[in-house]
Amino acid sequence: MRPLHATLTFPEPLRAKARGIRAAIFDVDGVLTDGTLYISEAGETLKAFHALDGHGLKLLAQGGITPIVITGRDSPAVRRRLADLGVKHAVFGAHDKLAVATPLLAELGVTWNELAVMGDDWPDLPLLARAGFAIAPVNAHPEVKAIADHVSALPGGQGAAREACDLLLWATGRYEALLHGHLQTLDTTAEGARR
Repeated sequence: MRPLHATLTFPEPLRAKARGIRAAIFDVDGVLTDGTLYISEAGETLKAFHALDGHGLKLLAQGGITPIVITGRDSPAVRRRLADLGVKHAVFGAHDKLAVATPLLAELGVTWNELAVMGDDWPDLPLLARAGFAIAPVNAHPEVKAIADHVSALPGGQGAAREACDLLLWATGRYEALLHGHLQTLDTTAEGARR
């Protein structure tokens, strides 16, 4: 097997800014999806999710950073996707995201300085403005990008959330351990296949 090591890196000032992050809130439309809404004749809303983003949320949880989803819409597709990913903290139909985030953070024992938020549009601004670390996809609204500590090189629904997860894991010193854990799993699987 080829020797592999962590090659991912971000600008060093981001590490100092995000080092103490313990939880991360993600919006859905425009962050975990590309923001496109497909509405059937029956009124059912369909959304597409990128597998990289989903794995990023799983890695966050494995790395001890609590993933949280707060979205203005309620959708069976989103509920199903988050359940499949094991996201334990999700709020649907939140028209005032700040009002629902505040008690949730208190329940989790997380301060605003220990929180990262990834959003793309005006409803996310109150959370982004208070968060210890604010992140936006490259296709976010200009006002959102203006207050973000980091703007992803990728658009929402196409790997931007995974980039955010990787950045947070890197900044908190957990990225390399998770990568090596996956490599050990690969070693074990490959050895079992050879037997």
